[in-house]
Amino acid sequence: MNKHDQGLSPALIALMSVATGLAVASNYYAQPLLDTIAGAFSLSVNQAGFIVTAAQLGYAVGLLLLVPLGDMFERRSLIVLMTLLSAGGLLITASSQSLWVMILGTALTGLFSVVAQILVPLAATLATPQTRGKVVGTIMSGLLLGILLARTVSGLLASLGGWRTVFWVASGLMMVMAFALWRGLPKMKSETHLNYPQLLGSVFSLFTHNALLRTRALLGCLTFANFSILWTSMAFLLAAPPFSFSDGTIGLFGLAGAAGALGARPVGGLVDKGKAHLTTTWGLVALLLSWIALAAGQFSVLALIAGILVLDLTVQGVHITNQSVIYRVLPDARNRLTAGYMTSYFIGGAAGSLISASAYQHAGWNGVCIAGAVVALLNLLVWWRGYHRQSEAQ
Repeated sequence: MNKHDQGLSPALIALMSVATGLAVASNYYAQPLLDTIAGAFSLSVNQAGFIVTAAQLGYAVGLLLLVPLGDMFERRSLIVLMTLLSAGGLLITASSQSLWVMILGTALTGLFSVVAQILVPLAATLATPQTRGKVVGTIMSGLLLGILLARTVSGLLASLGGWRTVFWVASGLMMVMAFALWRGLPKMKSETHLNYPQLLGSVFSLFTHNALLRTRALLGCLTFANFSILWTSMAFLLAAPPFSFSDGTIGLFGLAGAAGALGARPVGGLVDKGKAHLTTTWGLVALLLSWIALAAGQFSVLALIAGILVLDLTVQGVHITNQSVIYRVLPDARNRLTAGYMTSYFIGGAAGSLISASAYQHAGWNGVCIAGAVVALLNLLVWWRGYHRQSEAQ
C-alpha cells in the first residue's frame, strides 16, 4: 500500500475531480458567448478570439511558473490560495467595461486556475501504483468535463441574466470550492530541497534529458490544438445561418463533448494494463477521422454532434494516456513533469484558438476543418517518429 493511499477516499477523489473541473472551466465560460461579447464591445471575430487566447496563454504561464511550486511548498495551502486568486480574476472579468480589462481578468483567471494541475499530480501521489492510471483518468475526466460543461452552463446563465452573470456565479463557486478544499485535502509537504530558480531550471532539464516527455508533450500540444480549433469557432458557425442558434442552445453542444469525455474514462485502466501504445495510436487515428464528420457538420447537426463526440473522446483518451505514462518517470518530480507537459498542452490550445479564429474569418467552417485535419495528421506523424525512435515501458 502507498503510505498516502488511505487518505484517498472516493469522496476525496470526487472533491478533487470537481475542483479540477471547476478551476479549468473558468477559462472556457467565454467561448459560447463570443458572439454576444463581440457585439457588446464592438469586436471583430479575431479580437473576440483573443479573449480565449489570453486565457490559454495565462494558463500556459501559470503552468510554467506556478505549478512547479507544488514540489516546493505545502500543497493544501498553495491550492486554496490559488483557487481564491482565480476567483478574483473572474470578478475582474464580470465587472469589466472594456476589452482590455476583460483580457486582464481572463489572463489572471487562467494564470491561477492552473491549481487544477497541482491537484492532478497530488492525486497521482496519493494513489497506489496499481490504481494510478485509473485515478488520473477520473481526475482528468473531471477536468475535461469542466471545460465542456462550462459552455453549457455559460450559455444557460447568459440566457437567464446576461453574459456577466456567468462570471459572477463562477467567482462565487470558486470561493466555496476554496473552503471545501481547505477542509478536505490532507496537508502534504514535498521533500524537494531545490530553490525556485533551480526548480524552474529542472523543468527544462527534464525536457532535455527525457525523450519520452518530449514526445508526449508534443502529442499533447497538437491534440489540444485540435480541441481548440473546434471549440473556438463553433459558436460562430452555430450563431450564423442556417442554424442561428441562441447562446443557450450553443452551450448545449458542450453536453456532446462531455459525453465524449466520459467515454474516455476506461483509458486509464487500459494504460495500467500496458496498453498505452494502442490507446495513443487508435486515438490519434480517430482524431483525424473526426474532422470528416465535423466538415459535414456545417450542413447537419447530427454530423456535427458525432464529430464532437469522437474528437472529445480521443482528445481525452490521448491526454489520460500521456499523463499516466509520464507519471511513471521521477515520482518526486511529478509537479515539474506536469508543468512541462501541460505548458506544451496549453500552448497548443492557445495556438489552436488563434488558428481557428483566423481560419474561420478567412475561409469559414471549411477552413477550420482543413486546419484541424492538418494538425491531426501532423500529430500522427509525430507519434510515428517518436514511437519508433524511443523505447517506452508499456
